[in-house]
Amino acid sequence: MKKKDPDAVVTPTVQVIERMFTLMDVLASREEAISLKEISEKTGLHPSTAHRILNDLATGRYVDRPQPGTYRLGMRLLELGNLVKARLNVRDAAITPMRELHRLIQQPVNLSMRQGDEIVYIERAYSERSGMQVVRAIGGRAPLHLTSVGKLFLAADDPQRVRAYATRTGLAGHTKNSITQLPVLERELAKVRQYGTAHDDEELELGVHCMAAGIHDDQGKLIAGLSISAPTGRLDKEWLPKLEAVASEISRMLGYQPGAEKR
Repeated sequence: MKKKDPDAVVTPTVQVIERMFTLMDVLASREEAISLKEISEKTGLHPSTAHRILNDLATGRYVDRPQPGTYRLGMRLLELGNLVKARLNVRDAAITPMRELHRLIQQPVNLSMRQGDEIVYIERAYSERSGMQVVRAIGGRAPLHLTSVGKLFLAADDPQRVRAYATRTGLAGHTKNSITQLPVLERELAKVRQYGTAHDDEELELGVHCMAAGIHDDQGKLIAGLSISAPTGRLDKEWLPKLEAVASEISRMLGYQPGAEKR
């Protein structure tokens, strides 16, 4: 008679998540891959239940199967861990210089990172005295091609990746100034590469202009962007050297050395 799986019932989501974490803790306790039998013994889960959850985790690359019936933690966890580490390191390094720049210019200073086809705002130095309402809070997102920081990241991509981005997103616009045609975007990115900085001319929000400079890590990789936002007509071009200097300062704090990106 076939052995019945006592766990083969519809379980609440919380219980499934708890079992998932239990399985991952067991995998984390060993450097080498672990057999399904041993995993089942250590977790107390029926083999078929453990197998089902592990297969779901393997689909998302959270778990690897080096050999049939064996499991270990997957590379997706390393990718996510590095992403969190990068965000924490960048924010820690940037917050004080950002506040000093804001105190100097009295306009919002934003720290953003790329996530897929968008930028994510991870920190902001801001006060009511700037006279500008901040629409996108920390954690907010925006399309790459409509933002100054996003253009920095697109300019760092090769032409094929830029074209693929345009195909995926359709280059949807938010305002009458938005860049919605690939040839126009390509010309804009050529300017970004030439000058090393980027601008948003009311492309994301009417009445708001932005300028951005890149932040690089110790490998020379562009990992974030620092931008200044100001109402139309109030963005001062004299702020750009100050912005570049602060972005360079943050990059140096992260171990960046000029020329590292060319190695």
